[in-house]
This record gives sequence, structure tokens and C-alpha cells, in this order.
Amino acid sequence: MSLASVALCLFSILICSLLLLITLIVFYFKRSWSFWKSKNVTDFPVVFPYGNAKDILLRKISFGEKMAKIYNECKSKGLRYCGFYVLSKPMLVVTDLELVKAITTKDFQYFTDHPIYVNEDVDPLTGHLFSLRGERWRNIRAKLSPVYTSGKLKMMFQTIVDCSPELVNVVGKCAKDNVPLDTKDVTERFTIDIIGTCAFGIECNSLLNPHSEFHKIGLRMFKQGPIDSLRSFTSMIFPQFLDFFKIPLLKKDVTKFFLKVVNETVKYREDNEIIRNDFMHLLLQLKNNINIEDESHGSGKFFKKGSDTTLTINEVAAHAFVFFIAGFEASSITLAFCLYELSVNMDLQSKLRKEIHTVLQKHDSKLTYEALMEMNYMEQCIYETLRIYPTATYLSRLCTKTYHIPDSDVIIDKGTHLHIPILGIQRDPEYFPDPLKFNPDRFSAENKAGRHPCAWMPFGEGPRICIGMKFGVIQTKVGLTTLLMNYKFTVNSKTSIPLRLVPAGHSTRVEGGIWLNVSKVEE
Repeated sequence: MSLASVALCLFSILICSLLLLITLIVFYFKRSWSFWKSKNVTDFPVVFPYGNAKDILLRKISFGEKMAKIYNECKSKGLRYCGFYVLSKPMLVVTDLELVKAITTKDFQYFTDHPIYVNEDVDPLTGHLFSLRGERWRNIRAKLSPVYTSGKLKMMFQTIVDCSPELVNVVGKCAKDNVPLDTKDVTERFTIDIIGTCAFGIECNSLLNPHSEFHKIGLRMFKQGPIDSLRSFTSMIFPQFLDFFKIPLLKKDVTKFFLKVVNETVKYREDNEIIRNDFMHLLLQLKNNINIEDESHGSGKFFKKGSDTTLTINEVAAHAFVFFIAGFEASSITLAFCLYELSVNMDLQSKLRKEIHTVLQKHDSKLTYEALMEMNYMEQCIYETLRIYPTATYLSRLCTKTYHIPDSDVIIDKGTHLHIPILGIQRDPEYFPDPLKFNPDRFSAENKAGRHPCAWMPFGEGPRICIGMKFGVIQTKVGLTTLLMNYKFTVNSKTSIPLRLVPAGHSTRVEGGIWLNVSKVEE
């Protein structure tokens, strides 16, 4: 046989093998995409190989916005739920609020976990409360719950307030120089200073120094390029791939930074028996197996020597890390969006400023914890901001036991991912007429009482509701109080109206930023 004949034969074998491989791949996808039909669940036309996620995977739309679109399609067809595919992976989108309530609360035992990637050997910071599963999550949740009580938050309150004078200075410089305020940048730096001192006992001084290390790491954490997005989706669709090749989900420099900061902080405090009214001190109490509820400041020492521990040093770092993420991103976004809406609606800004002055006058012009708790209209403004711009645009659950959907013949298999489209629900005109209009009165006691409890879930719902919800609201309130009692805000021409959201990533961010004009409040 000639050399040419051998080459032709090998080429034919290669082509046939390639065609066979393509045929098998197409067969695999088509078979996967019949999953929901076999369960008598409505789904939508798919596109090879994306499933229903082409615009997500091509970074044209965020996952939360896609869930909102699916929600609206389901609602228009009168569906309580529908099937959805990311590549070949089947997921269920839930639209009926009674079913949402069952999943998050009544039948929680079937949906105890978040389908979030965890690998503490490769990614030690992934072992935090939000991602932990099963019995381990229950144990850690029970141990951390006392950390977030009103009493403990009140203990940290002055630490939060102490970060506000520099906020006044930074914003005041914009007013003095007559330059627009980059609202998201300043609110990020403000919340970083709070989290730095409350979670790590470190004076970050991000307001003084926009290029502080904490701020740079925070920005790195939420900056998602194509490779980051690919890793994120791989962790959701095929986490075994990351495990097998030991690929970290988090950026290595971010992990290294937080582990170093926490290790140094813990060593310094334990060696010198330093006690501070902050989150890190409470984590150290857990690490050293000291009952937080039994702690009485001012009597005795609060550090034990010995081998008994509740949290490892890596677990302390992971919980401090997630505390930082929530404070840096969620609170800063909420504060920025709230200031924007109050700048668009100047009458509401005046109404809130009046409440601030009225309440503070009753408290000798001092910003105390008790004064903040009396600012009910401010809370309504924050809740309305979280309705229109939820920091978590969707809620995910992992089916941990086979579940029969009530009033149907549909069985959800163990291991199935479920998604609850928070953005879609909270902008549904059935629950919130004229949904894009900023109207804090929606959250008056009377209006809240007449609405389904699952129509507003920016912090989740049920046993896995966000444990740091109160802390986030408090630091947002401190920021609003500090700014509105000193300055008036209007929208700058650099801000696009309506706001255009960045179409990629998991958080709610604005294209071009939120720029506001600042002027001193006249006495």
C-alpha cells in the first residue's frame, strides 16, 4: 500500500471518528433536552449547544435578568414553574409565590442547600455560611446566629458611625469643588472602611486613599472577565471538573490576601489578648470555644488556651471573607441606588431629610442606635431600593430529597437546581403597580400586611435568609443619615436615565456609573 493510500485511510478514519463524536454529542444534548418534557413540565425552545442560556453565556445579559424574562414568559402562560437548560443541565424556574414559600419555608427540608461550589482544600474561602451544606451548615448557622443579634450589632454601632466623618469630608470636597460625585465609588470606599474595622479590626482608610489595598482587592473580586465567567458557570454546571483539575474558583491573589490578613489579625489579638467590639472578636470567641451568649464584657479574659475549637482559622477567614463581600458589594450598591432615586425624586429626599432632623433632635443631635431604629421612612426607602434593584437578582436552591410539587404530578429529583427569579417577582405589576416607580410607601405597615410575604425577598426567605441582613441595613442607614443631613443631591448629566445595567456578572451594576451633583444643605 502506497504512502498516499495510508494517509487517505488515516484521514478517512479521522473524519469518521470526528463525525461519530459529533453525532454522539448531538445525541447527548438532544436526549438531555427532553428531560423536562418527560416530566410533563413546560420548557422553551433550545439553541445548540447553549440550551436556553445563549445570551447568558455570550455575556449579553446577566443570569438574574434572564430569570426575570423567563418569569414573565411563565406568568403570561399561567405557569407555576417551567424548565430551563444551561447547556445540557436541566433546572427549574419557580414563579408561583405559594410554591416559593413552600420551597423556602414550609418544605425547607427538601431544599436545604444552595447549589454553590465548595472546595475548601483548593479554595479555603469557599467554606463560608452561604455555601455550606447539610448538617455542617446547620451547626455553623446555629453558632453564628448570636453574632448577628440586635445586641451584638448595637455593640458594633459606634464603630460603624466612626467611619462617617471622612465620608462627609469626601462628599464635601465634591460640593466645594463643584464636581460630580462618583456615587458607587464613594459608597464602596465607605462600606470597605466599615467592614475593614468591624470584620478585621483594620483601619482601611479607603475614603482617604481610593487606592487602598482593601479597595483594590474588592474591585478585583467582582471584576469578571470571560475566564472568570467560564469558571463560574463550570462550578454550577460541572463542578467535578474544577475538583479534578484542582482549579480554584476565586482568584488566587484574593484568597492569599484574606488568609494573610486574618491570620495576622488573629495571631496579634490572641498573643496580646486584644478585645474589640467587632465581628472578628465574636468569631474568635467561637474559634476558642467560648459561648458568645455567656460573654460579659469587662469581667475576666475572653481567650482560652487549649485544643478545643469550634471554628478553624480557615473557617474564620471564610466567614470574614463573606462578611466583606456582602458589605462591600450589597450595601454599597443599595446606598448608591437609594441616593440616585432620592435625587430623581427630590420631594422624597426632602421628606427623608426632615425625618432625619426630627429624630436626631429628639436624641440631642446624636446619631445613636436608638435614633436609627426610629427612622421608619428611611427603612421604607431602603426596602423600596432593594425591591427595584435587588443585590441578589435570583435565589437558588438545591433539591436534597425527591420532592413532589404540590397540586401536580411532577416529581423533582434529588440534585436538581431550582431558581427563584427575585428581580422578576419584585418588578411584577401584579404585586407592585407601576413597578419601576420609586415609591417607599409600598413598605408602610398597612401595605406590607396586604402583600404576599414572598413578593419581596432581597435577602432570601426561610431558614437560609441572609444572616447579615440587619447589619447591611444599619450601615446603609448610617450612610444615608450622614449624607442627607449635610448635603442635597441631584442627578448629574453624566448619569444615563433610565439607568442601564451591566449585562454580565452576578451583581447589579450600572453602565457609566451613577453621578450626582452635591450641594451643602442650607441651615
